[in-house]
Amino acid sequence: MKKITRMLTNICSNDLIKSKDFYTKLFDFEVGYDSDWFIHLVSKDKKIELGIIDQTNEIVPKDFQNPPQGFYITFVVDNVDEVFEIATSENFDIVREPEDTFYGQRRLLLKDPNGALVDISSPIQGFTS
Repeated sequence: MKKITRMLTNICSNDLIKSKDFYTKLFDFEVGYDSDWFIHLVSKDKKIELGIIDQTNEIVPKDFQNPPQGFYITFVVDNVDEVFEIATSENFDIVREPEDTFYGQRRLLLKDPNGALVDISSPIQGFTS
């Protein structure tokens, strides 16, 4: 088995600034690198990384220069309702307001500026399955 030393998710974007604002306003990301074709976001504790790349950049194969589909990104946070308040105040695209799930999570669904589904969840205190 090969050891993984790092994992970075990159989102193809047609508006880097909007995408950067979306993720930095909702989560504790800091900008590690910022250019006209790529933005690297890093959580303040340096454990989570997210890349945002211009979907028309030459390093993105032509067949993949479309809005994202067929996957979603999940962020687990302490309080999903706080994220919902930010999303509401920023007029972000809310797919589903926070609701409790059968599997012990409180879950909010947003659509990021690129069309990617973003699942934001918090464990429900005292939940036992």
